Amino acid sequence: MEMTLKSESKRSSVIPMAIVAGLFFILGFATWLNGSLMPYLKQILQLTPLQASLILFSFYIAVTFTALPSAWVIRKVGYKSGMAMGMGIMMIAGLLFIPAAKTQIFALFLFAQLVMGAGQTLLQTAVNPYVVRIGPEESAAARVSVMGILNKGAGVIAPLVFTALILDSFKDRVGTELTAAQIDEMANGLVIPYLGMALFIGFLAILVKKSPLPELESEEQDEQHNTKGQIGEALSHPNLALGVVALFFYVAVEVIAGDTIGTFALSLGVENYGVMTSYTMICMVAGYTLGILTIPRFISQPTALMISAILGVLLTLGILFGDNESYAIANAVLVPFGGAMLPDTLLMIAFLGLANAIVWPAVWPLALSGMGKLTSTGSALLVMGIAGGAFGPLFWGLTSQASSLGQQGGYMVMLPCYLFILFYAVKGHKMRSWK
Repeated sequence: MEMTLKSESKRSSVIPMAIVAGLFFILGFATWLNGSLMPYLKQILQLTPLQASLILFSFYIAVTFTALPSAWVIRKVGYKSGMAMGMGIMMIAGLLFIPAAKTQIFALFLFAQLVMGAGQTLLQTAVNPYVVRIGPEESAAARVSVMGILNKGAGVIAPLVFTALILDSFKDRVGTELTAAQIDEMANGLVIPYLGMALFIGFLAILVKKSPLPELESEEQDEQHNTKGQIGEALSHPNLALGVVALFFYVAVEVIAGDTIGTFALSLGVENYGVMTSYTMICMVAGYTLGILTIPRFISQPTALMISAILGVLLTLGILFGDNESYAIANAVLVPFGGAMLPDTLLMIAFLGLANAIVWPAVWPLALSGMGKLTSTGSALLVMGIAGGAFGPLFWGLTSQASSLGQQGGYMVMLPCYLFILFYAVKGHKMRSWK
C-alpha cells in the first residue's frame, strides 16, 4: 500500500515538474537573449558602450523595484495565477519591441526591457518555490541543479536562434557604415521574431493557467514580516550581509561575461558576434555540471567558491593584458573540433562562465547558515543581489569609454568583484559578528 502511494505521488509530480522545467527554460531564453540584442541594437542605433549597457541595466534594475511587489501579488492571487500574470507581462514586453523597432527610439527599447524584467521577476518569484516544494525534500537540491542547467542551457540556444532568425542576413555589414535603408531593414528584422515570441509566451500563459499544476499553500505571513526590524536583524549577521554583496558582485560579472561578449566581438569585427553568449553559457553549463559532480564529494563549498574567484581574477587579468590578434586558444581548443577562429581575449571572456557557474549555489547556503527564523528575510535580501546585473554592465560601459583600451579596458571592473568573492570564500562566510 505504501509503495503504491509513493508511486502515485511520484507520478503526480512529473507533470508539474515538466511544466516548471519548461518555465525555467523560457526564463533563461528571454534573459540570455540580451547578449545578442545588445550588440545588434548597438549597431542599428549607433550606441556608445555606455548607452548599450543601459539595455542590460533597464532589464535587471526591474528586479530591484518589482521583487517585493511580486511577492505581494502572489500572496493575493496564488502561485499559478502569478506565473500566468508574469508570462502575460513578458508577452506585452515582446509586443513593445515592435513599435520600438519601427520607430527606432532607444527609450522604447529600454522601456520594453524594463517591462520584460518585471514580468520575469514575477514569474521567477512564483516558479522557484515549486522546485523545492513539489517532490521529496531530500531531492530538492538535485531539482534545483537541473533547473539551473536548463536555464543556462537556454542561454546556449537563445543566441543561436537569434542569429539564425535575425543576424545571418546582416553578417556582411559588421564594421561597415550603415545607410538609412539598411538600418531600417535591420530594425524591421526584429518585428516577426518578437511577435512570434510574444504570441508563444501568451499561449503558454493560458496553458499554465489551465494546467493541472497544483496550487501551493502560501506560508503564513507574520505582520512584522520583512519589516525594517527583521531586515536590520538579518543584516546584523555578517555572513548574510556580506553574502548579499558577494551575490551582487557575482551577478554583475555573470552578466558582463554573458551579455557584453557580443558587443566586444562586434568591436573586433567578428561576424558571428550574435552567438558569442552561447560560448559563455556552454562554459557555465560545464561548470554547473562539474560542481554537481564534485561538491561536496571531493571539495567543499567554500573551497569551490575560492577556486572560482581565483580563476575569475586570472581570466580578468588575461583579458586586460591579452592580445586581440592572438588566436592560440582557438587553435588549441576550437579549430581541432571544427570551431571558429576567435581572439584569445574573447575566449577568455567565455571561460569566465566556468569561473562563475558555481558561485550562486555556493554563496546561498553559506550566507543563510545560522539564520534560523530569519531565513526567509535573508533569502529575500539575497534575491535583491540580482540588481548587480544592472550595475555591472553600466560600470563596464563607463569604464570602456574612459579607458584607453576601450571595451577591453572596461573588463577591469570585474577585478574588485572577484576579489570580494575571494574574501567571502576565505573569511567572510565564517564571520558571525561584526566585532
